Amino acid sequence: MRNKRVVVGMSGGVDSAVAALLLKRQGYDVVGLFMKNWEDDDTEDGYCPAKQDFMDVLAVAENIGIEVEAVNFAKEYRERVFSLFLREYQAGRTPNPDVLCNSEIKFKAFLDHAIALGADKIATGHYARVRERAGLFELLKAEDGSKDQSYFLHRLNQIQLSRTLFPLGEIYKREVREIAREAGVPVHAKKDSTGICFIGERPFREFLSRYLPKQPGNMETPEGKVVGQHEGLAYHTIGQRQGLGIGGQGEPWFVAGKDMVRNVLIVVQGHDHPVLFREGLVAADLSWVSGHAPHTDWVYAAKIRYRQADAPCSIHRVDRESCEIDFAQPQWAVTPGQSVVVYESEVCLGGGVIL
Repeated sequence: MRNKRVVVGMSGGVDSAVAALLLKRQGYDVVGLFMKNWEDDDTEDGYCPAKQDFMDVLAVAENIGIEVEAVNFAKEYRERVFSLFLREYQAGRTPNPDVLCNSEIKFKAFLDHAIALGADKIATGHYARVRERAGLFELLKAEDGSKDQSYFLHRLNQIQLSRTLFPLGEIYKREVREIAREAGVPVHAKKDSTGICFIGERPFREFLSRYLPKQPGNMETPEGKVVGQHEGLAYHTIGQRQGLGIGGQGEPWFVAGKDMVRNVLIVVQGHDHPVLFREGLVAADLSWVSGHAPHTDWVYAAKIRYRQADAPCSIHRVDRESCEIDFAQPQWAVTPGQSVVVYESEVCLGGGVIL
């Protein structure tokens, strides 16, 4: 009887390298898959050095003794992720491309390709866990709470979850680097990547301005006083402090809202200004990874951004189109376009896009 085949998404970083190593040690038939999904400006000295990342994947594969393949999903990424990314910014919202990238590329295009390669399962270096209970698959927070990535995975469905392994879910990041170092994995000390999913680290406003032209307008207080100028509403997000260029005395200025009709950026002075807080929100484009919508009027916890502490909340209306969430304490800088993700203890139930 053959060993189960697992295709591991490998990025050239230490997390996916150790995920592949651990699965190999567990007796799986492991194949590495490197996804190239961005081509617009991918040059030798660009912001997204895919060529170097692929060389790192090849070095890791040789080190741990697995086959590796490269696949190009640039067309799928542009159609399913990047086009929506731009539309959301143009509409004044702040999308989270990592969430969509996971559901549309890493666990859809990648999963389909892996099955064509004869995979029984796929695996990634995400910090999360999967548990099967009563015929349903649950997405759980990682053991390492500081690295937990379930927030980004909440749009997965039951089929995707049932075919996925997260080898790093039970261990801490410091252990991952130690495992890699002891095994002589070439990327054991490689810096973790940040930035836009598959596009990389770059000056964000400069990057966005290549696709969305500047549309200058006023910065105003909620009372209507003009305090500065902006180059485009798309370049700003709720809660932003840096890069506003508003002089004067007193507390720092923060973005508090956008008036799309008048092309005005609403700004306030002080981190704790009341306009920056909301007691609840409405979310649409819902996706329940748990397989069913949560109950109304139960006490849950929610995150309105990655790395935020869980905020106690209740859901008092949920239907096919949207849901309403109330928080026990007002939340700072609730941002349209970002994801709100709901948890019941360590179980991620799913979420939606903040309106």
